Amino acid sequence: MYLLGIDIGTSSVKVAVVEIETQKCIASTQYPDEETAIVSLNPGWAEQSPLEWWKNTLQAIVKVIGSKKFNPKEIKAIGIGYQMHGLVIVDKNQEPLRNSIIWCDSRAVALGNSAFDNIGNEKCLSSLLNSPGNFTASKLAWVKRNEPDIYERIDKVMLPGDFIAMKLTNEITTSISALSEGVFWDFQKNEISKDILAYYELDIKLIPDIKPLFSVHGTLTEDIASFLGLTKGIPVSYKAGDQPNNALSLNVLRPGEVAATAGTSGVIYGVSDELTCDKQSRVNTFAHVNYEIENPRTGVLLCINGAGSMYRWAKHCFAPHLNYNEVNKIASKAPIGSRGLRVLPFGNGAERMLNNRFTGTKFWGIDLNTHTSAHIFRAVQESIAFAFRYGLDIMRENGMQPKVIRAGKANLFQSELFTQTFVDVTGIPVELYHNDGSVGAALGAGIGIGVFTSPENAFKGQKALKEITPIYDEEYEPIYQEWKGILTDNLK
Repeated sequence: MYLLGIDIGTSSVKVAVVEIETQKCIASTQYPDEETAIVSLNPGWAEQSPLEWWKNTLQAIVKVIGSKKFNPKEIKAIGIGYQMHGLVIVDKNQEPLRNSIIWCDSRAVALGNSAFDNIGNEKCLSSLLNSPGNFTASKLAWVKRNEPDIYERIDKVMLPGDFIAMKLTNEITTSISALSEGVFWDFQKNEISKDILAYYELDIKLIPDIKPLFSVHGTLTEDIASFLGLTKGIPVSYKAGDQPNNALSLNVLRPGEVAATAGTSGVIYGVSDELTCDKQSRVNTFAHVNYEIENPRTGVLLCINGAGSMYRWAKHCFAPHLNYNEVNKIASKAPIGSRGLRVLPFGNGAERMLNNRFTGTKFWGIDLNTHTSAHIFRAVQESIAFAFRYGLDIMRENGMQPKVIRAGKANLFQSELFTQTFVDVTGIPVELYHNDGSVGAALGAGIGIGVFTSPENAFKGQKALKEITPIYDEEYEPIYQEWKGILTDNLK
């Protein structure tokens, strides 16, 4: 018997099929092979088509079934992980009314800042655990103010994973975790935030029914089951944002445990048993997958928009015909510090850890007689590691003191150079696992239908592939401090 996991990423859709008995991934794939484009109609805007996610999801499932490594009729449940904070709005016919305004879109920052001031900073931080910022609620308010004709036609508001679940089942649901990532949830009153709805003048009827995260969110319709060769009526029994889902996939469930990812964005995600917040909302707190009102488990999230997106840009501009492994080999030829070349990698929207400022990407110290593409690629990888260190220090200020960080061997963590640099710059060992968000989503589906007695039980057989410990930390510290000085000067 098997479980199907779907991971709706910014770049592509990944799917995995996991055997229930062994908890092992027996088939996985992604679609499309080329990275999905982000539509940017104005500076700081970022959109994608929900219907394109749906098309890619179907193609990815067809592709993994085509591997013939399993009997698709033996799939018992479906789980979904998805890019967080995106706004998807549909009409009464469940048709999207516009492109999704996705996670790295900055257009609603001013609205969120105004809400923060008018509702009250302390009230927002104690109740929402965040500033409204450019999260989903603020994006919805932007649509109401700037596209009123579209707003009037909205039947339901959802996140990207909710949309894919809707297409699979014709049902629309949400969870406390999902509402918290949209900054719709009041942690003090344990209800949808009346303050957010009142300030933005939003109708509570737009919010879907709230269900436990691990539960049946709908069952597969006959037409979709027939098209895919699956069994009608199997449940979608898990939905979570990509970072809580990644933490689940790495068995990061208990207070003090920490996960990291370095995909399109870079994230450090630590679990807490407190309703904690950063006074400047530079890092954010949401309900984790195992959050319960009586037993709160929150996820403290540091997000860096300019991570894999920065490396993708560098590859596209300087080595478009090479693959990432080849680019990594070139980068490894340059010395530590890239001979003085420094990069600010923040060119993918406003950065929350920089107080929602948009600095853009900047290069410092280019010597036309010295620097080559190798120095550029290494400097970009180093700058992303420096950004992680900068954000990790903010998390340390807020009481998160990780002793080890778990990460899937994927995206930038496939680069030995980047992984060692990350460890040296942060000073924290990294455990690498052969796991990803689609596998986590599949196992989450198993938790949702009760084939695993607990989230911990679903990952009891998980083993680390490798632990990387600091080697060049003393060499990197002065280089990091120089980089931090450049960043500080640009924030003045």
